[in-house]
Amino acid sequence: MTTTQIRTERVQQSRLDSVDFNNLPFGKIFSDHMFVSDYRDGEWTDERIIPFGHFTMHPASMVLHYGQAIFEGMKASKLHDGTPVLLRPAEHAKRLNASARRMMMAEYPEDRFVEAVSQLVALDKDWIPPAEGSALYLRPYMYATDEFIGVRPSETYRFCIFTAPVGPYYAKPVRLVVEEHYVRAVPGGTGEAKAAGNYAGSLKAVQEANQRGFDQVLWMGGPDKKQIQEVGTMNVFFVIDGEVITPATDGAILKGITRKMFIQVLKDKGIPVSERIITIDEVAAASRAGTLEEAFGAGTAAVVSHISELQYGEQLMQLPPVESRKIGPVLKQHIDGLRVGKVEDTHGWLVRV
Repeated sequence: MTTTQIRTERVQQSRLDSVDFNNLPFGKIFSDHMFVSDYRDGEWTDERIIPFGHFTMHPASMVLHYGQAIFEGMKASKLHDGTPVLLRPAEHAKRLNASARRMMMAEYPEDRFVEAVSQLVALDKDWIPPAEGSALYLRPYMYATDEFIGVRPSETYRFCIFTAPVGPYYAKPVRLVVEEHYVRAVPGGTGEAKAAGNYAGSLKAVQEANQRGFDQVLWMGGPDKKQIQEVGTMNVFFVIDGEVITPATDGAILKGITRKMFIQVLKDKGIPVSERIITIDEVAAASRAGTLEEAFGAGTAAVVSHISELQYGEQLMQLPPVESRKIGPVLKQHIDGLRVGKVEDTHGWLVRV
């Protein structure tokens, strides 16, 4: 890795003493510092770590009008000896750049991405919560900054990383409804990019689901809107008659890094796993036959989000209690254990800070 000269300005007074690590609402508490770099004249410049704070923005800043904004979500944790570690940071750097290419934005050098994350986490390592299942959430993101009204790619960008201590996410199993009207993404669209607008476009469906008493939606795709894509903002897995199935990425589904790790862990354990088209009718038939054993979301924030019920038209699919499940809990335990050194890192996924 190339060592990057990052200018660092420390806070005069840390806010760490004001944080209750036993009560960490997700995404509301932020640590002391953030990383910032600006793209102009064809290169990334002025890489700096500065005190966390507000940005000023021109009213014509292109991100506000044409939506060039992408992001990543990562976590830092500590091993038992107190060493901060990152889980597959290079994969996040690659995916950020894949999103940048799709959204016609400047790519950020992958080695400098990893170095920036590492230096930021090293500086704010005391913000990593001690409890297992908790973590320091990292949010790298990029947005257009040209002060111009006109539909074209921006020529300037800002890349930032801030961090936030978080507790376990989505602790309770969730109730889902199959979304049969709105769509999240289609092949050839931007669903494979982690673009901010994708999430804005999902909010209406989720609000309507919440009003009906559900926690989230199961997104459909394909020509007849029968092919399962994602659950809320996560990749989705089903366990049917001993086989673990997740939808194949087709340009509309985010190539989740947790998803990728789950597939590898399942293969390592000799558990049958398939990446293929799976329809809601197949899942509904398995539920009626009694072979739908598990369903869960996979993502950085929650790791595993168990699904307790799934409403499809008039059919309510009730899944077995989490306590009796054999796949989802094992996967979560593996990733959480890996983060703290309880599980051997056989694939070299951990990067020590």
